[in-house]
Amino acid sequence: MFEVSVRAGFAAAHHLRDYAGSCERLHGHNWEVEVVLRADSLDAAGMVMDFREVKSALAELLDLWDHRNLNDLPAFQDVNPTAENLARTVYRELARRVPARATLARATVWESAACGATYTEDPRPAPPDGPATAPRSSTPRAT
Repeated sequence: MFEVSVRAGFAAAHHLRDYAGSCERLHGHNWEVEVVLRADSLDAAGMVMDFREVKSALAELLDLWDHRNLNDLPAFQDVNPTAENLARTVYRELARRVPARATLARATVWESAACGATYTEDPRPAPPDGPATAPRSSTPRAT
């Protein structure tokens, strides 16, 4: 089994509807996104999928969200733009672009270095070393 991953980021604002707390007010994040593709075999070039193609597909989606208020976008008119809903949207948009011999294993969206959400429709279990780790932050975190 092979897995490849690609990470990208974008900056966007959002607010949570029907939520009692500070996140009901407009605020922003420097979001990080990771997608993981899985395949039992490689293509003729020895790849699950060309990194350039994965990065391009992810960039096309994230460019639509970058420096926007996510609540104003059609994908989030009826659902809150939470990390969970962003991860599901990333997953479903990119899953259509994966070659037939591969699977989009999961999409993870972090709103901070310490808080993220993962979405999958892949019925196979995650590898034994567990879920993907959070992106590295240049800001030290309290332990």
